[in-house]
Formats: sequence, structure tokens, C-alpha cells
Amino acid sequence: MALSRFFVLQVLHDGPAHGYDIARAVERTTNGCCSPSEGALYPTLREFEQGGYLTSESEVVSGRERKVYTLTDKGREAFR
Repeated sequence: MALSRFFVLQVLHDGPAHGYDIARAVERTTNGCCSPSEGALYPTLREFEQGGYLTSESEVVSGRERKVYTLTDKGREAFR
């Protein structure tokens, strides 16, 4: 597993988050060494969701829809 994918799992292991929050948390966790772009992050999130590692739920905040991602048991096991 690529290191950046591990960091995505780590962030979601701490709790559900939406894409922007995931990217910023990965950046903070790595002290700026890993800063996933939208072009890299969202395909990874889709792949994780299709693989059963996470689920997503849409929510509306300030009139904007966004997806909140949550690890599944399979995702927590992959993180371990």
C-alpha cells in the first residue's frame, strides 16, 4: 500500500471526514511531506469504497453537498 493511502486510512481511523478534511489532516500528520491533491485523493477514496474499506454518506453543509467517509471493519483491519 502506498504511504499516502496509509495516511488516508489513518485519518479515517480517527473518525469520519470529508475529502478536504482528509487532505488537510494528512498534510498535518506528515508535517507537510504528503499533501494529496484532489486528483489523487478522490480516486483513492473511490477505490477504497469499491473495495469495501470505507463507506460514504452525502450531507449538505451551507447549501453544499459533500461526502463524508467512514472506515468499515475491513478498513480498520487494513489500517492495523
